[in-house]
Amino acid sequence: MTVERSETDVTSVLQALNHISRGRMVMDWNEVTSGSNPYVVTKTSNIPGKSVIEIPGLIFGDKRKRVSRIGVGMTLTESMIELASALRLDVLVVHHPVAEAANSGGVPFADYLPLYGLSIIEMHEAFHGLHPGLTFLHGHRKLKTDTSFGGIPGNVLHKGVAFEEVRTAGDILNRIGEWMGREIDRDLLEAERAIRGESALEEATLSNPAKLLSGTPDSPVKHVLHFFPHTGFSLEHLESALAMYPETDTIIVSISRVREDHEFVKLARRRGLTFIVGNPHSVEIWENGLPLAYALEMLLPQTEVVLLRERMTAVPLRNIGHAKMVEYGKAIAETHLVSGVSRAVYI
Repeated sequence: MTVERSETDVTSVLQALNHISRGRMVMDWNEVTSGSNPYVVTKTSNIPGKSVIEIPGLIFGDKRKRVSRIGVGMTLTESMIELASALRLDVLVVHHPVAEAANSGGVPFADYLPLYGLSIIEMHEAFHGLHPGLTFLHGHRKLKTDTSFGGIPGNVLHKGVAFEEVRTAGDILNRIGEWMGREIDRDLLEAERAIRGESALEEATLSNPAKLLSGTPDSPVKHVLHFFPHTGFSLEHLESALAMYPETDTIIVSISRVREDHEFVKLARRRGLTFIVGNPHSVEIWENGLPLAYALEMLLPQTEVVLLRERMTAVPLRNIGHAKMVEYGKAIAETHLVSGVSRAVYI
């Protein structure tokens, strides 16, 4: 059955997002210049010219533009822009902050986005801490959340207690696998490997599974600290959090990863704590994107909402199965990029 949908506009989308975020969106540009909105923050590693200002609001487009189809995604890329064009989307709502050229194929937004009539809205820090989904998927009920732990915007720390049915570290690992549908991604990867003839093909979600780095599958779980290493969370922060919550028996990190020899893991082992690496960043489109998309659909039932999930794969050059493109790549490299250049430089 075909559903008749009427149109709304970009302003209505912003108003819906402002409702979802409890008033955190930039509705007037004066909020950016005056510093009155605490969710307008600068992210920088102090690399000249590479900082970005997060502005939870309309980044590009006309507030009066009519909207019938909305896309929800994580990180704006040229692939997402091209897919949005093919699907005739009117506005993209993306989680992560966007920057000229970096998120638009190396060119300014003004040269690219008008080709497809696309408006761009970003959220990021304005969306953090609004729902308990990430902790739910990792098996615990959050009791407290600090979205600026240590005074760093976006440095999120959850203090939680395990659900009644989650008694061990193994229960958490099993729960993550079941909720995230890893068997579907596994079947898809195996099919793609067979179709492409690339047995060494890897995919971001499956190559970064949940792992137990301290403790055993039978280690009991009750009091949980859950944080995200890429947000600026330091060893000092962890020690401070453990002092605040000495009952902690389990540490969960997710979205970003740490390895077996990381200082976080060493500290957990010294203190006899269980340490679990949960979901990777590649599934945040499910964790944060899906609830946001459904919320928009509920508030704007006259629009169609599309979830945009990018899938990242990798394959060694020697295993690429498309013979014609292998021929093309080698010929271009040899004839135009390497010929006449002394190879001794690279040996």
